[in-house]
Amino acid sequence: MSGGRTVAAVSDVSFDLAAGECLALVGESGCGKSVLASALLGLLPGNAEVRGAVHAGGRDLLTADERTLARRVRGRLIGLVPQSPAAHLTPVRTVRAQLAETVRELTGAAAAALPDAVLAAADRAAFPADHLDRYPHQLSGGLAQRAATALALVGDAPLLVADEPTTGLDRALVDRTVDELRRHVDDGRGLLVITHDLAAAERVADRVAVMYAGRIVELADAGTFFGKPGPRHPYAAGLLAALPERDFTPIPGMPPELHALPPGCAFAPRCPRATDACAQRPALTEGTACHHALDSAHA
Repeated sequence: MSGGRTVAAVSDVSFDLAAGECLALVGESGCGKSVLASALLGLLPGNAEVRGAVHAGGRDLLTADERTLARRVRGRLIGLVPQSPAAHLTPVRTVRAQLAETVRELTGAAAAALPDAVLAAADRAAFPADHLDRYPHQLSGGLAQRAATALALVGDAPLLVADEPTTGLDRALVDRTVDELRRHVDDGRGLLVITHDLAAAERVADRVAVMYAGRIVELADAGTFFGKPGPRHPYAAGLLAALPERDFTPIPGMPPELHALPPGCAFAPRCPRATDACAQRPALTEGTACHHALDSAHA
């Protein structure tokens, strides 16, 4: 609910994620990516209504109570790198203290082993050891992001959800961060990375899901998506074409408000290929939700 209205922030989303696989969820701001991440961990506002099922570790996360989510899911089954790390760090405790508590809780490390374990946890996320005794308000946005990443990695959860994990980082640290996330995948764990950074997605992902106006409009192998034949949905193709290293051509117009979606295909008002057929909402068929999907020659 928003302002007394019911808003379908995410609709008809369905995908699987295997152990040892990274799925990158990409799309413009406001399309529902972070709402989806919050739903997985039971972090939506109290007035949110969630329908369907999310299965992980043999349980349905959408029906789990708060006690189960807190004690058995968050950090243990699913680790979260949040979009706004400063809001998830305890403001009155140092980074060292928060890492030590998380290491002790999730790994059972003895007191004598904690100092080395904290240093190792910080190093995994490229968090500088000489900043461990700082409080969150003393950190830059990039350092807060690395602190949150370090906390998320402590439990070696079988599934990691990284919501904009490279925000505020320079390119070298972006590469280091996504490489660490990729190591998490290569060790046999699953990773859902939500990002605006398509270069980071290309570096880390096995598959790519493109979200627009609360729906997945394309689901493709990363090699196919970023290489040849390329994306098939016009919106997905537009995201790649907007990159400086490609055509540097922005998609015209703006995404619709989720409370005022157009009938049929939500992308139609911005799409150069739209026809009368787009008045009907397309289903996700063979990885693409589009009546006029691009062919390989066009892509």
